[in-house]
Amino acid sequence: MTKYHSLFAGTTTDTEVQVVKENQVVIGYGYAMSESRYVVCKVEYIERIGYMYHLINIRTKDMDRTDMLTPLSQKFGIGRYYDDINPEFMDAFEVAILLQEAQAKAKAEADEAEKERIRVEEVKEVGRKRFAELFPENAKAVIVARLKQDESDSMTDYFASSTQRTVILGFSTHKRDIFSEMRKHASNFEETAYLAEYNEDYEHREKYSMGAGYYLGESKYHGWIIEKVPVYDRNRTVEEFAYTAGSEDNIHIKAVSATVTGDAQKTITGDFIIVDYSEKAIAIFGNTKPIKDALSALGGRFNARLTHNGEKKAGWIFQKSKEQDLRKLVNLN
Repeated sequence: MTKYHSLFAGTTTDTEVQVVKENQVVIGYGYAMSESRYVVCKVEYIERIGYMYHLINIRTKDMDRTDMLTPLSQKFGIGRYYDDINPEFMDAFEVAILLQEAQAKAKAEADEAEKERIRVEEVKEVGRKRFAELFPENAKAVIVARLKQDESDSMTDYFASSTQRTVILGFSTHKRDIFSEMRKHASNFEETAYLAEYNEDYEHREKYSMGAGYYLGESKYHGWIIEKVPVYDRNRTVEEFAYTAGSEDNIHIKAVSATVTGDAQKTITGDFIIVDYSEKAIAIFGNTKPIKDALSALGGRFNARLTHNGEKKAGWIFQKSKEQDLRKLVNLN
């Protein structure tokens, strides 16, 4: 036998006792005592739990279930209640139609959720590969920008925020929170560039219980903030940022500036030029727009402001390990 005791209402609910019947209307009271109406479409007895009531929201056609219903005569705040004095019932045929509609809605939502799951996994698969190739072996932290949306409710003193977007700005070889380092990376992304300028009010130190840690920004509740995410396990960090890295728009890492000179450092065929861009990277310049998807799939990262022969030029950056694949792609073997 299962019993629920409410200290505030001073009531006890025994789930071994059936309190409503099929087709009976149940009233739900939620936040700010908003009212929702449900109908019981099925009553089920489950061993060691008691009676379970399957409900349909009459307005939204959402399905739910509960083993806890309280008499309306004992109403006390948020909960689901049945009228124990003047019970209300719906016509069985109406409930049957409502159940069909609710089941159809639930199936459509499940199908949509499965499509979204597959889409997210496909994005992650691309992101895992891309992020792993960008991830330096000596990285101890990832520097990211997060766009915050305020979810607070001043009426109830509820304060919270949600992250709408995450952008990878760079990596750090240490885990120390240094605001000057965060400001340096802020300029990598146009929407956070304003945080590159020193402003003491933007430096937040909240490394205490329930605090938001160290972050650079106007507020943890709205707008952009920059913070460091420590790397404790490389594989876990790759997984953490797989979805973010699945979109190239979420990667704004400043390329190493270098000037390439000398014919021996480049190979030119047709419209493409491949150069040794740095100790660990190569770059390709030329008419790459028609093959941009292939370059991206190969792990390349587009940058409109690379340096070539002393001038700023658009191109694609690759790890040196990709050189042979890149040459094969553009027929520069």
